[in-house]
Amino acid sequence: MLAGVKNVIAVASGKGGVGKSTVAANLAVALAQTGAKVGLLDTDIYGPSVPTMFGVTERPNITTQKKLVPIEKHGVHLVSMGFLVDTDQAMIWRGPMVTSAVKQFMQEVEWGELDYMILDLPPGTGDIQLTIVQTVPLTGAVIVSTPQTVALDDARKGVAMFNKVNVPVLGIIENMAYFVPDDTPEKKYYIFGKHGARKLAQKLEVPFLGEIPLREIVRKTSDSGTPIVAADPASPSSIGLKEIANRIQQSLAIRNRELDQTEKVEIKIRP
Repeated sequence: MLAGVKNVIAVASGKGGVGKSTVAANLAVALAQTGAKVGLLDTDIYGPSVPTMFGVTERPNITTQKKLVPIEKHGVHLVSMGFLVDTDQAMIWRGPMVTSAVKQFMQEVEWGELDYMILDLPPGTGDIQLTIVQTVPLTGAVIVSTPQTVALDDARKGVAMFNKVNVPVLGIIENMAYFVPDDTPEKKYYIFGKHGARKLAQKLEVPFLGEIPLREIVRKTSDSGTPIVAADPASPSSIGLKEIANRIQQSLAIRNRELDQTEKVEIKIRP
């Protein structure tokens, strides 16, 4: 499964609403801009964000072997449940149906040869996360959090989950680190607290990959269907995201040099 993918990276968060999908989308585009072959798999079956963030409204094609063909946008190969259902349709599925869909996205999609596969995970440490670590050997995981304590508590659990299943944590990203008004860009307002994720990374002894400010332009470009690194590559937000993508590449290089390939997790049910 995903035999042609060199690096499988999970972008995760313990809590929803911290901007994980925005970060995943922009990191995928930033990696593609370096010339790498990149795929982005939206594993949030209940609340897919990729269709909106990439402005995709069409249905993907199917090969003669009945495999899904990813939709390519901004150099990234995209797959999401949002491509297959109407916008107003709710996925009222139980856990086994959701995990089966995620497995199909890994096995029954014509991914081809990729340098990086970004998995945009739903929040939490539940069925989908467990299915992924059981199904495919993750190269590493990136944790996204905002600076406030209520988000950091759940980010800590996310790190603990990946440690439990022996998946290397490549680092923590602090999103919405501070607010920057468009009319006074020299000012910073630490609405959610200051350096919370940075301090957590130090405490847990994992790399701190960088901070992303809360700026209106990032929200606007995401809502309009063009990630900020593609819409305005020279903006401060884009430069910061590209730096984080570069640090992730560096962390991957160190991880691949010093550690063996991650093994799929075998879950044994005791009688």
